[in-house]
Amino acid sequence: MDFSFSEEQVRMRTEVRAFAERELNNDVLRRDHEGVFDRVGWDRLARYGILGLPIPELYGGQGQDVVTTLSAMEGLGQGSRDGGLLLAVGAHIVICEIPIWQFGSEEQKRRFLPKLCAGESIGAYGLTEPNAGSDAFGLETLARRDGDHYLLNGTKTFITNGPIADVVVVFATVDRAAKARGITAFIVEKGMPGFHVSRELDKMGLRTSPTGELVFEDCRVPVANRIGPEGGAAAILGGCLEWERACLLGSSIGAMEHELDLCVRYARERIQFGKPIAEFQAIQHKLADMKVRLETSRWMIYRVAWAKQNGHAAPMDAAIAKLYISECRLKNALEAIQIHGGYGYMREFEVERHLRDIIPGTIGAGTSEIQRNLIAKHLLK
Repeated sequence: MDFSFSEEQVRMRTEVRAFAERELNNDVLRRDHEGVFDRVGWDRLARYGILGLPIPELYGGQGQDVVTTLSAMEGLGQGSRDGGLLLAVGAHIVICEIPIWQFGSEEQKRRFLPKLCAGESIGAYGLTEPNAGSDAFGLETLARRDGDHYLLNGTKTFITNGPIADVVVVFATVDRAAKARGITAFIVEKGMPGFHVSRELDKMGLRTSPTGELVFEDCRVPVANRIGPEGGAAAILGGCLEWERACLLGSSIGAMEHELDLCVRYARERIQFGKPIAEFQAIQHKLADMKVRLETSRWMIYRVAWAKQNGHAAPMDAAIAKLYISECRLKNALEAIQIHGGYGYMREFEVERHLRDIIPGTIGAGTSEIQRNLIAKHLLK
């Protein structure tokens, strides 16, 4: 494995970071407090080309490889203070565009991807249900064939971008008893009869990312909107989760680096007992541990991206990376507050928001407990 980055990857990460610092930090404190999505920032991301990074140019994207896409996501995390917007972007690309691109029909790709890449349509991904979270194959949302359509009935919850989505990749079962063999994926569009957002959810963190509950009541979805064969969505689900655990974590790496920079600067400037707190070994050790967690996390996720880019299946490595990085970021966020002391607990200092935003990282895309289950399963098979 080559651990060096190409000039293009370094340039992209640097330029994306500068773009994010310049264009994506509009009134974050107020919008976090009020739970407001940055549509202006979304449009800027679209014009910059971020929303179609890995998608082939044929379908309106940038055609970037996995490592370059991850590098750009890292740059976004370094430059943007809006964690909710970054989550919305990641969900749009990784778990809406990717399944359509990799598993959809040619007609579906040409119909949906150009508008998604241009930001004209916002994408979401409907998997989690009130009674089916970690048990992804225990879906209750039912899809019943009715001529040239399917009728979908069920509820999806904790859906990132749900309240504002124009296109949702929805997983349902055609046979609940069949478990994984019954899971089928569909493209559901805003305005389809029987589909509506029942409510927007009020979250502790990532408050600028709209999250909602989606309801399907005899929702009529054309057979032409089915992704892949009936009962064949287990492969789609696995592919999405691998992409999610790879590229979505890129912005976390960038955010960890920014957070460490904040802590180093504060430690140099904060005077206690007549000298900067950076001169106290206790603070130095905290900073050192934060740096170790950052660098090990960075190389772990790039290893997963490199494997995926080179056609190597790495489900265990992806699970290890997701588990390790999300827990390292949580530890770093707690240390950042401790270094900042009382100021770290105040809303005017962004480190308290970092903590609120990272807590879902150990839950979404598979809880830490599920990641440990997956790792053990691979070890013991």
